[in-house]
Amino acid sequence: MLLLFLLLFLLLLLLLLPPLARLRQQRSPGPGLSWLACLQHRVAWGTLCWAAAWQRWRLEQSTLRAGQSQQQALRWCLKGGRGPHHPLRGSTDMSTFRSHLPLTKASQAQEEESGEQLLPPTSKQQRGKASLQATLLGLEALNKAHPEVLAPGGTACLTPTSPWPSPLPWPWRVPSQGSPPGAKDPGALLLEALRSPGLRALEAGTAVELLDVFWGLGANGEELAEALAAGGPGAPLPWRAAELREALEQGPRGLALRLWPKLQVVVTLDAGGQAEAVAALRALWCQGLTFFSPAYAASGGVVGLNLWPEQPGGLYLLPPAAPLIELLPVQEGGQEEAATTILLAEAQKDKEYELVLTDHTSLTRCRLGDVVRVVGAYNQCPIVRFIRRLSQTLSVRGEDIGEDVFSEALDRAVGQWPGATLLDHGCVESSVLDSSGGSAPHYEVFVALRGLRNLSAENRDKLDHCLQEASPRYKSLRFRGSVGPAGVQLVGPEAFGALREALVASPSSPFPPEMPRVLRHRRLAQLLQRRVLS
Repeated sequence: MLLLFLLLFLLLLLLLLPPLARLRQQRSPGPGLSWLACLQHRVAWGTLCWAAAWQRWRLEQSTLRAGQSQQQALRWCLKGGRGPHHPLRGSTDMSTFRSHLPLTKASQAQEEESGEQLLPPTSKQQRGKASLQATLLGLEALNKAHPEVLAPGGTACLTPTSPWPSPLPWPWRVPSQGSPPGAKDPGALLLEALRSPGLRALEAGTAVELLDVFWGLGANGEELAEALAAGGPGAPLPWRAAELREALEQGPRGLALRLWPKLQVVVTLDAGGQAEAVAALRALWCQGLTFFSPAYAASGGVVGLNLWPEQPGGLYLLPPAAPLIELLPVQEGGQEEAATTILLAEAQKDKEYELVLTDHTSLTRCRLGDVVRVVGAYNQCPIVRFIRRLSQTLSVRGEDIGEDVFSEALDRAVGQWPGATLLDHGCVESSVLDSSGGSAPHYEVFVALRGLRNLSAENRDKLDHCLQEASPRYKSLRFRGSVGPAGVQLVGPEAFGALREALVASPSSPFPPEMPRVLRHRRLAQLLQRRVLS
């Protein structure tokens, strides 16, 4: 309790320092601001180091005794349970818990036509604790890998959302130059970042949101240059406007490093449907930069902790603290479900599992649909890589093409399209759009590309061939004519920006951070269909 009080006191002091700095600047322009800013940074850094060390110690202790920690998590869930299985409160036996509480799925059947989805219940209190832990340990890991990025003014966030699960008022971000605190306009955030050529890190809520930012930068570059030259906000910067115009003239590849030569890392929050955007950013705008995600946000909230920013591909530790995480073995072929779940300490390397989450809000053992593969261990807890989301499986005749299988097939097909770089994609089963027209059911695939303005019939057919190579079941159905060839439609990147705006407007949408790749509602599918270029 004393440690918590001290942390709250230091955070309060941290929040009071920026107003004091602005007041000092107004009364006595000069070195006063830099002195207070330096003090603010020292206090913030000391608070971060202390809090991160405490969280690291707690994580170490809990992972050394994973079974005991999960038993404590179970007792916490049962103690506060308010759901229909309330009578289990008196029992803390794991086998009794499993036998009395059946597994339930995060139902898509309850989705409405608006595109809203019933998300797994998660305690706000417990999500807050997990988010704070992920943020503190993520900042500690980032500092070890890139110590210079946390210097005052070294970081700018380009999106209204933050990549940190629990955003804290740390002072290393670029200060506002006239825009109101908490401004949420992406254009204003980008303009602030462009005024600071010495940035060492860029932040964005998710990779797909950052993709929209860089696409908008290319489309509205002249407007932004004029704003810089005119001094909105802040003092006029004609030299910076000239640098922006020159950087844009050279194209998107390597643009971030031309605008910010000291840039080292891009921080985004990893979640379902983000890998494609990360690949596009690495290939074009953010070429040569490291990507880091402090955590993996699964369907029920923060689940995986990233303690290894130097590792490519995203490795995450599943912590044993509340909420309770169980693992449901995924059977080969995906036809038969496992009889029971296992705890974290029982996970086997190279095996795949579906995550099951339980908290004390409703005492529901919810199958999240997120599938992970165990790649190692940290003490007694598994280190995993997230593989796919079961909710994003394509199936018009029972072929069940998983998200990972489809993405690999699409990547192979795009690799055969001369000069093309995949930016975004979305899939629709033909029944959603009523596009079969009496023919066999099939997939409609909408793609946004860079470097290719038109798709020939031959290139469109390559995706169907790659799908047949990836899935023997799909190939058999295609041979018999039970499934029609996949249709490929080319849209502009702004089409997916509009799709994300529609998803954000839906209160129960999983985006952000999750980006759906299979659209199951006609309204969302038609939004892309109306923007087809070829």
